[in-house]
Formats: sequence, structure tokens, C-alpha cells
Amino acid sequence: MPPARQQPDPNEILSVTQLSARLKGVMEENFPSVWVAGEISNYSQPQSGHCYFTLKDDGAQLRAVMWRNTAARLKLALHDGIEVVCRGRLDLYPPRGSYQLVVDELQPKGMGALELALRQRRDKLAAEGLFDSARKRRLPTFPRRIGVVTSPTGAAIRDFLQVMHRRWRGVEVLVFPARVQGDGAAEEIVAGIRAANKVQPKIDVLVVTRGGGSLEDLWCFNEEAVVRAIAASKIPTISGIGHEIDVTLADLAADVRALTPSEAAERVVPSAADLNDAIRSLEHRLRTALTTRATHYRHRLDAIASRPSLSRPLEAIHLRGRRLDELALRLRAASQTLLRDRRGAVETMAAKLETLSPLGVLGRGYSLTFREGESKLITSAEKLKPGQRLVTRFQQGAVVSVVDHVEREND
Repeated sequence: MPPARQQPDPNEILSVTQLSARLKGVMEENFPSVWVAGEISNYSQPQSGHCYFTLKDDGAQLRAVMWRNTAARLKLALHDGIEVVCRGRLDLYPPRGSYQLVVDELQPKGMGALELALRQRRDKLAAEGLFDSARKRRLPTFPRRIGVVTSPTGAAIRDFLQVMHRRWRGVEVLVFPARVQGDGAAEEIVAGIRAANKVQPKIDVLVVTRGGGSLEDLWCFNEEAVVRAIAASKIPTISGIGHEIDVTLADLAADVRALTPSEAAERVVPSAADLNDAIRSLEHRLRTALTTRATHYRHRLDAIASRPSLSRPLEAIHLRGRRLDELALRLRAASQTLLRDRRGAVETMAAKLETLSPLGVLGRGYSLTFREGESKLITSAEKLKPGQRLVTRFQQGAVVSVVDHVEREND
């Protein structure tokens, strides 16, 4: 026979709300603080600022919530797929009858939260080109006005000024006070950088510096606002943050990185002693070069001066004058000889002309007859007619006659 059915005691019957309340009390009593490791999935952050996600491993999953005030203190960005370690308390959520972990502290598994946040932020800003070497500017060689963003009471400014004044004088330094550690430090550093960019006359170089410290101490120089302010500065910027092993995102964004505040001073101004040594070296090299060149040209000048044309300048003139006299004599003799030859030729030609000249014929008793008013010589009587007037030319003088009659040879 089946066992008799037991009737519940009305006083022991619990409502769902009552049972949930008891379970909630048991959880809060037995798990006030617990560390849980797992992978984040189903991550969301609505406008309320609260973070909701699920922690899971290969065998189970657990809902988790992080309230807004806790999430605001996180240095890293949460997303699906990262493994984290959370500290919190278990809580029962009555409306759904499910329990969840209320997270009070969260850090990445195997890596500190700051290291992970630094890596994430560096990758993000590098993708935007804020650390590109192409945008780096050269520092001026001889700055006259230097701005320094740092704590006015820290050791960094003392070291910076001490080294700078030891190396170079006559530089105006403007300090823009800012906290370099703790809450509000990033905002003050950004304000100092922006104020330096507004100063007139303009600042030649801007230095952002502080002494060394832990990653937490230097965290303000990893803040995105500080990095963007340095990248946006119109003034060439040098960072001198921490010690040699400390590297911040501000160092990567600056035009020049110095390992320490003291090195920042060494990078920003030249060394007067080194510059004087360089000037003396250049002076020596210049003097040597000028002496060598002067000696070279002196030797060339001596060689030129030793030439006869310069050592005895009139001798060449005398030689040319003597040569000119000889040529003049030769020219005179040649011209006289040529003149005699030409005169003899002319006389010979004149004699020949004289022999052939009609005037010469007249000299031997002959005469020339022309019709009056004509120049053509009459060689035949047959061309004449009675009554024509004739002109007869003798060696001396001429006569005019009239043809009376013409006698022909056959008459």
C-alpha cells in the first residue's frame, strides 16, 4: 500500500519571496567577500553607468554586476573575452530568483589593471597617429623663453633649473604650476600646457617634467587628456618624466623624450662650455685655413713677381721699341725701293704713251684736221665738201680754214 500522504504544516509553508529572502540572507552571511576568476562575456554598460556581464569558465557561469561608482575607478576598458579576477559579494536578485556577484574590485588575470589599461590606451592613441615620428619637431638650438609644466615645489624643477643655469645663462623660464600626482593632476597638467600655448611673446620650448615614481604615481602622464594636450601643443615639447626606466604615454607623444628632468635641461639648452670649445676649435681651424691660403697665394705672388715682365717691366717696352725702329727703317727702305720701281715703270709707260700720243706726232711736224664743231679726225679728203669749215691743230696752236675745192687721187 502506498504511504499515507503527509499534510504540510501551514506554519511551515514559505512564499517565494520568503524563501528568496532566506537564501539571500544565507548567501550574504556565508559569502560576504569572495574572489572569483573567469572570462567576461555578454558585457554591457547602459546609460546608467552600471556594468553587467557574465563570468564563465568551462563548467559554469555566474552573473555579475558592477555599480557605476565602482566602474568609474577602473583604469582598463572591459570587453568580452578578457579574463579577470573579481572580488565581491554574492547577492540574490529576487525578481528573477537568480543570484549574482556584486563586484567591488576587478583586475585582469595575470596582468595588473594599470598595465592592461596602459597597453589598451597606448594601442588606441598609436592607431590615431599621436606617436608617429613624422610629426615630431626639432627643438630650437638657442631658446630664449622656456615654459615648464610641473610642481613648483618638487625636486624636478630644482634639478631642471640647476642644470640649465649651469649650462646656459640668459634664458627666461616660466613655470606653470600643476600637481603631478594624484586626483586632479591630469587636469592641471592639461591646463598648464594650454596656458603655455597662449603666452605672448611665444614660448620657444615647453617642458613637461616630474621626478620618478611608481606606475600609479606617474599615471596622470598616461591619461588620455594629457597625451592629447601634448600632441596638440603648438610649441615643441620635451618630456622629462620619472627615471630612465619609466616610460609614459606623454613621453611617446612629446617631440623629444628626456630620461630625467636633469637630462631635459641638457636637451633644451646648449652647454656654454661646449659651445665655447666649439667656437675656439672653429677659430683655430679658420686661422689655420687662412694662414695656409695666405701662404699659398704669397708663393704664387712671389713666383709671378719674379717673372721678367714684372721684375723689369721697361725692358720689354725697350725691346718692342727697338723692334719698332727696325721695322720702321725696313718699311722706309722698302717704300723707297718700291717708289723707285714704280717711278721707273711710270716713266717707261709715259715714254711709250708719249710715242703713241697724237701730240707726239704733232711734234714731229704733223697736224690734225677736224670739221668745225666736231671731234672726229678727218682722214680722207673725199669726205669733205667745198665751203666746209675745218680746224687744223698743230703742236702749238690751230687754224680755221674753208674748203675751196676737193682734189681726189684719181682726178
